[in-house]
Formats: sequence, structure tokens, C-alpha cells
Amino acid sequence: MLIFQNAAAIIRNLNALAGAFFIITALGIAAERQIQACLRFFIFQSIFLAASAFLLGASPFSKHLMTVGIINLVTKVWLLPWILRRLVSEEVYMRREITQVVSIPVSLLFSMALTIGAYFFSLPWLRPATALDASSINVPIGLAGLLIGAYTLTTRREAIPQILGLLAMENGAFFAGIAIAPDLPLITELALAFDVLIFIFVSGVLTGVIHEQVGTTAVGKFTKLREERSK
Repeated sequence: MLIFQNAAAIIRNLNALAGAFFIITALGIAAERQIQACLRFFIFQSIFLAASAFLLGASPFSKHLMTVGIINLVTKVWLLPWILRRLVSEEVYMRREITQVVSIPVSLLFSMALTIGAYFFSLPWLRPATALDASSINVPIGLAGLLIGAYTLTTRREAIPQILGLLAMENGAFFAGIAIAPDLPLITELALAFDVLIFIFVSGVLTGVIHEQVGTTAVGKFTKLREERSK
């Protein structure tokens, strides 16, 4: 019995560590100005999301959480970045992203404020749980990841970082969801993963074509486009 208690404590501590790195990667996505670095932060964030799913699904064993972890590793760590890199020019990833609304220090301060606010906002949901319960870790961290992703989506002026901000929001929702509803039906998980793949494919195609035609992916300049009259 003592061995099982120690194993459970180790799993909880490792899950808390994965949550800490999850928040760090969310801050990196919000503050980093190079698109390639933002993509790398998203990949690491997805890895920590999968790690949390594996840890929570280890004791007691849950095939649903294990499937969530595998789906995240396949789709978000490998397949989605591969699609984006194939559909969008390498120039987009290598140049610095200079079109953003606020500076990096302000983004970090605001993101940390969102993290603190997410913790206090989630306190009413955590009162029935013990201090070491998985929901006390995943719910506030997942909510913070969702809010920081939304902040990234609204403050960036490049198409790819905005897509990554939307995906970071989805990661945050999943990070909280695997603790709230660990037995989510597998068909729902597969359907959501398929929808994300379709969204990334369509967004990548559109972004690549726009970059070839216009020479930029800054969404603020898209409003200046006019349809050419047919002769």
C-alpha cells in the first residue's frame, strides 16, 4: 500500500512539473517574436500536454487519457508542424515578427496577470478537490493556457502566430479537460483531432498562397487588397 501511495505522489508531482512547463511554453508563444520559435514553443507545449495525459492515465489506468496523449503526440508534435512547414514558405519562419500590438515585457506581464487571474477564477471549482488532486493542478493551468492563447491571438498581426495562438487555446482547454472529464469518448477526441487537422491544412494553404501573392502574412495589410476587375 505504501508503494502505491508513493507512486501516486510521484505521478502528481510529475504532473505538476508538466503543468509548470506548460505555462512556460504558453508564455513563450505570447512573448516570442520569431515565428519559428513560436512553433517550437507550441510543439513543446503539446508534448507537456501529452505527458500530463499519460501521467493522469497511468494511475488509475485510463485508455481514454492514453489515447489523448498519443493523438496529441502524433497530430500536434509531428503532423501539424510538418503541414505548416510544407505549406508556408521558409522565409515566413526565418524572419522576425515585428508586427505586434504590444511589447514583449508588457506581453509577459499581462500573461502572468492572466495566469494569476485564472488561478483565483478557478478556486470555486477546486474547493471540493483535495490539494493534491489532479484538477487542482490542471484546471487553473489549463484555464491560464486558454487565456494566454486568446491574448496571443488578439495581439499578433501575423497569420501563423495567430493560428498558433488558437491552437494554444485548444491545448489549454484540453489540459483542463483531461482532469475534469478523463473518460471523454474516443470518437469525440478523434473527431476534434480531425477538425484541427483540416483547419491547419486550409489555413496553411491560404497563408502560403497569400504570402506568394502579397509578399507578407501580416493580416493588417490584407484589408488593403482589392479585387482586380476582369477585362
